[in-house]
Amino acid sequence: MQQVYKATDVGLVRRGNEDNFAVFDTVYVVADGMGGEAAGEVASQMLVDTVRQELSGQGELDAGVMQSAILKANQAIRQYVWDHPSCEGMGTTATILHITPDDRHAFWAHVGDSRLYLLRAGQEQLEQLTQDHSYVEDLVREGSITREEAKHHPQRNMLTRAVGAMENLVVDTGELTVEQGDMFLLATDGLMKHMTDEEIARLLRQGEADPAQSLVQTALNAGGRDNVTVVVVSLT
Repeated sequence: MQQVYKATDVGLVRRGNEDNFAVFDTVYVVADGMGGEAAGEVASQMLVDTVRQELSGQGELDAGVMQSAILKANQAIRQYVWDHPSCEGMGTTATILHITPDDRHAFWAHVGDSRLYLLRAGQEQLEQLTQDHSYVEDLVREGSITREEAKHHPQRNMLTRAVGAMENLVVDTGELTVEQGDMFLLATDGLMKHMTDEEIARLLRQGEADPAQSLVQTALNAGGRDNVTVVVVSLT
């Protein structure tokens, strides 16, 4: 059984919420828009709407179908920018998770620096299933800066991939076998700006009545510098 918790908040600094999310069937989506307040919100909403349209009622889903949905959203956003030149630079992250109705397999597709995590029952550490598509993440992988230095780098918000930002978009995909007790977390970077993986795992293990709302509130208590959106899926 898939138990779902979800929460979003504009934060304490931003005037508008450029995040969007969706929960339908056994599909879970988070998106973090960019390109200015109005444009970012439009981009993330277009991503969510396109994914819902492409995946709803499709029966069996896999990572390839989810990848195709993101690519279709990429085309739609690019066409919107073509029709509205003032929105040049508009784009969004996209992180999609699908868990099969029998709770045996999970598929995901991803672009940007929102994240998908797995906390397996009996394990202490979160596993980050997705890879950030960002300038600082490239520097970390190259060994040019440390993970700690990346948190304060002046270009830490610069994405190297975003839906709508490039014609030939590459979408990361993956799949895994699901175990009873698994907990999946989809989150925009407004959460990770204020919580370490260790802190997130600790809160998830506490068995909060609404872990999504608890995570968002923790980010707000720590300053809420960005929009924050969280979807938690627990396999009970």
